[in-house]
Amino acid sequence: MPVETVIQAARAFLGDRITTNAALREHHSHGQDTQIPVLPDAVAFVETTEEAARLLALCNGEHVPVVAWGGGTSLEGHVTPVRGGITLDLSRMTNVLAVSQPDMDCRVQAGVTREQLNTYLRDSGLFFPVDPGTAACTIGGMCATRASGTNAVRYGTMRENVMGLTVAMADGRIIKTGGRVRKSSTGYDLTRLFVGSEGTLGVITEIQLRLFGIPEAMSSATCQFPTLKDAVETVIAIMQLGVPVARMELLDEVQVAACIAYSKLDGLAPLPTLFFEFHGTPAGVKEQAEQAQEIAGGFDGSGFRWATDTAERNKLWQARHDALWACLALKPGHQGIATDVIVPISLLNDAILGAKEDIAASGLTAPIVGHVGDGNFHTVILVPPEPDGLARAWELDKKIVARALALGGSCSGEHGVGIGKREFLEREHGAEALAVMRSVKTAFDPKGILNPGKIFLN
Repeated sequence: MPVETVIQAARAFLGDRITTNAALREHHSHGQDTQIPVLPDAVAFVETTEEAARLLALCNGEHVPVVAWGGGTSLEGHVTPVRGGITLDLSRMTNVLAVSQPDMDCRVQAGVTREQLNTYLRDSGLFFPVDPGTAACTIGGMCATRASGTNAVRYGTMRENVMGLTVAMADGRIIKTGGRVRKSSTGYDLTRLFVGSEGTLGVITEIQLRLFGIPEAMSSATCQFPTLKDAVETVIAIMQLGVPVARMELLDEVQVAACIAYSKLDGLAPLPTLFFEFHGTPAGVKEQAEQAQEIAGGFDGSGFRWATDTAERNKLWQARHDALWACLALKPGHQGIATDVIVPISLLNDAILGAKEDIAASGLTAPIVGHVGDGNFHTVILVPPEPDGLARAWELDKKIVARALALGGSCSGEHGVGIGKREFLEREHGAEALAVMRSVKTAFDPKGILNPGKIFLN
């Protein structure tokens, strides 16, 4: 069989780092999603770009599928090897290759996590701001899914913060894209093409990243509102008035109740709530916070609580990052479908309040939490352990996505397409644009070995 030929040939340079161990195959059969797990035929743990390229060349020659793996934290089935083959695990590629403090940039291998990088950078006075909210996600995976997170409203997403890449192509060629300069007018922008390609065009092995100075001062706050509409109107006003918030997160009353119970957040009532964070100089942070508080007051916001102490700030944001687990704890025995959409910021209320109506009509529990400063929000749909539970949850998901698309939004602001959002791509982008995407895929991966079954329906 072709896959056995690849495994035997790969053992010559990987040794026991290519394995058919049942437990490791099961671990690599799914991400953090509700897609049906599929076992890869083998798992290969590579440690260099050259090893990844050599394995890809072998797989390409034998038409064996390859699925790149970082931390396994994807939410739309990106890492499920739907056609078997080899899972190429990059989690051992954990070297920070270079840091330039004067130029505020660095180069890392794909298996480095955001937390590992920021720990390494701590004494340099620099940090990497993109924060998807889980410690396990790798920089390579964040590139592949074009990740963003809580800091995106101020610092941007992976799209804005990746300067260059090293990529192993399907046929084993190694290419470098971009570089260390902040702008260039030469050639096609291959870097942006690979960022968000979900492992379907090439395997990202090294990343050149933009860094930022650690802010002199940081302050976090919470503010509660009598209605969800008031909270969202506050967000819209803050963004339109140009208050430079670093983070601005919305939690509906169901999500707040879950966080109070799970993370032991004292002093909050189960009401729609905004979490803020401000970065800058002490004077600048004070001014930004006062502006936000004044705007919130105009929409009946109350109970502003400040957290300037590092431990208190960290507890607040850890509670936000633990929102998914808080949701699951609400209904023991339920699965969770974490979906996300994004709309133009002026239409946030239409999208979020409409989603609340859809949730109520479904009879399901589905807390809402969002990076609302850029129009992005998530719904964690809790799937009851009943025969029709999953079908009802997916039906609700489709309604929320359809509403976002009707408002000129996107079916995903940060989770990506994978398997779960494939059916919405043509509706969002149009048949001709999708045909062009397919032609790019064919040009880069003519044998279709790279993460097959993702992004496109067939």
